[in-house]
Amino acid sequence: MGNLARGSVVELISGPQVWMESEATRQLEQVAAWTGCERAVGLPDLHPGRGSPVGAAFQFRAVVHPSLIGSDAGCGAHLTVVRKASAHGANLVRRADQHYGEALAIGDRRRLFEVAWEEGPRGLLELPGLPEGLMALAALAPMDRGLKSGPPPLALTGGDSLGTIGGGNHFAELSQVGQVSPHPLTQQLGLERGHSAVLVHSGSRGLGAALHHEWGNKACEGPSIEVYLAVLAGAVRWARTNRLLLTYRGLLALGAARADRIVSDLDVVHNGVEAEGELYLHRKGAAPAEAGAPTLLLGSRGAPSYLLAGCGRTRSLCSSAHGAGRKMTRAEARAKLKDKYLRKSLARTRLGSEVLVDDPELLYEEHPDAYKPIAPIVESLVQSGVAEVVAELLPKVTVKR
Repeated sequence: MGNLARGSVVELISGPQVWMESEATRQLEQVAAWTGCERAVGLPDLHPGRGSPVGAAFQFRAVVHPSLIGSDAGCGAHLTVVRKASAHGANLVRRADQHYGEALAIGDRRRLFEVAWEEGPRGLLELPGLPEGLMALAALAPMDRGLKSGPPPLALTGGDSLGTIGGGNHFAELSQVGQVSPHPLTQQLGLERGHSAVLVHSGSRGLGAALHHEWGNKACEGPSIEVYLAVLAGAVRWARTNRLLLTYRGLLALGAARADRIVSDLDVVHNGVEAEGELYLHRKGAAPAEAGAPTLLLGSRGAPSYLLAGCGRTRSLCSSAHGAGRKMTRAEARAKLKDKYLRKSLARTRLGSEVLVDDPELLYEEHPDAYKPIAPIVESLVQSGVAEVVAELLPKVTVKR
């Protein structure tokens, strides 16, 4: 791929062993032809979406396209690594079922919604009566000095969905740090093989869908850009807070919800817009990969996830793959895999990890076979100079509810 007639550059970052669907590359080129697009990057997890591809980054000048963010604004991943977990084996599965199954006691949910939308995770520090472990986790969140949040697209309902995973490919995972590399980030983050971790993939839940309903058919130019970006900022802050609450649930399951257990903590956003002057970087299912900064690559439940270090490549718009990328639609996965696997066999993965699912259809829709293999994705990122491997994260319990 190269230059289109309108002057935009299309870049596909892939590798010889990466499965790539022609419809995904067609969608990439289609978006690259939109007015204002200067660069379009397809990452190794590129796959078709609803009107635009997932696993891509786009740079536009003087125009913002909310449709590229989709219906889950602020979706991303959160990783917290801890030194020692108290729960293991069957006890860990039981505790995960308990702590991700019961209601989270977090006080006034209306006020919680407000601080999540307006201030993000650190806003939790203003709330009285929250558990010490949750406050310790919130204190690790970076200061948010971004654009002030605009009004939410929904009336304040009390924030009942805060701290919930949601459907689709979202999950919470209790993991163990596997192999670590001698990369400088390994020492900087204090990582050691055998450390435990909570890895969360979730977003803004119904708020993102409402935002997409209101803005998804518009191309924003002039003053409307700032209006949209202000509302998007609120959704991103809310999504980050949601992931932090889900992480806290996981720390409770591990028996490690204490400040002295936490080794490192980070959050990355996969669906959002970054502004620099008149340039607007849209990421749709793409992780940031700034030079030397940690980022996350999510495996399916039967494969490792990875902590990576970005290389800051302008070729990839400082973006990396956010996961393996689908190779089957959910309908295809149900149709093909129900005859291949007995449902009761899917509660345990090839890696020996356990899966807790409320909706049995997700056992098929989100089966590893429905996704590209993760190893060629990692290799292509490294070979292309997009990111470097810091550590692998091996799933022990995956929760989808």
